[in-house]
Amino acid sequence: MNPPVTMRQIAERARVSIGTVSHVINDTAKVREKLRQRVLEAIRSLGYQPSQLARGLRRNQTSMLVMIIPDVTNPFFPAVVRGVEDVAYSSSLRLVLCNTDNDPRKEISYLNELRAYRPAGWLVIPAADSEIAAHLKSPVPGSPVVCLDRQPKGWSGDVVLVANEAGAYSATRHLLRMGHRQLAVITGPLHLANAVERLNGFKRALAEAKVSIEPDYVQEARFERNSGYHAAKRLLGMLPRPTAIFACNDLMALGVLLAARELGLHCPEELSIVGFDNLDFAEFTAPALTTVCQPGYQLGTTAARLLLERIAGLKQPPQRVVLPTELKIRNSVASPSSAHSAPERKQSGEVAEVC
Repeated sequence: MNPPVTMRQIAERARVSIGTVSHVINDTAKVREKLRQRVLEAIRSLGYQPSQLARGLRRNQTSMLVMIIPDVTNPFFPAVVRGVEDVAYSSSLRLVLCNTDNDPRKEISYLNELRAYRPAGWLVIPAADSEIAAHLKSPVPGSPVVCLDRQPKGWSGDVVLVANEAGAYSATRHLLRMGHRQLAVITGPLHLANAVERLNGFKRALAEAKVSIEPDYVQEARFERNSGYHAAKRLLGMLPRPTAIFACNDLMALGVLLAARELGLHCPEELSIVGFDNLDFAEFTAPALTTVCQPGYQLGTTAARLLLERIAGLKQPPQRVVLPTELKIRNSVASPSSAHSAPERKQSGEVAEVC
């Protein structure tokens, strides 16, 4: 590998001073067009590649955005990351992705280590029990932070969320309209704000319909398939057995489907299931999963654009942006009295919403 080209070599090739080369590369002063063209020709002929890190350290800011996510294996997050990356790339910024495995210590470790690289900004989907409110309010002067998907405890900065409570409320109302009264819910970890909001939407719909359930019919899980499976096994062993389960994400809903099959229960004839996310596989499960669609890509693009506005100097108070959710009706819900009939009926006047 050839050694890197230096500014001195460019200056010698172009027959100008090193200062002139620096002004052309960094655009720090006006250079006569004839000299500028000689410098640019020397750069091309020598194959010079400027050090982005060195330039960033001189300016106290690089062209790098840092995005920290809690679980790289969760299929919801790639769409969010893609939205962020598309906006970053179109603005000549480059994205560095870090995975915390929902470990707040790992989250803080990334934060502390990457501060030295002077990122232009930070986008954070907080880990469970995140401590970023104390550590990430202002990691580097002029380096703004936007949280998305989850609002960590104590966070008062910019945040972009989805309408979790409204989405869960819509899903539960659909089950109630289909005639279900023996309902159960599998929540995410209740120290996460989005899990609490989805549970609140479920409870609000029940309260409005004057339907009560025993506390045991609320099971807490970990937003992943195996945890949803075990929670469903507990619920389906109860008497009376629930006729419908609202799983607060699609991975847990997949676990519910597996548990039902193992127990010989047919969905939706003997058990109706609703998820939350509208992941790609939801359309291809058997039966196709009724689920709440949350706009992952839009979540990413909205957060990235807000961050770019902050980088550009936006001085408005912290913003809290909430994106809408939509119920995607498929075939995993039926009336509890419709055994061996059509998989799902729409109520009069009810229209399936498409993301």
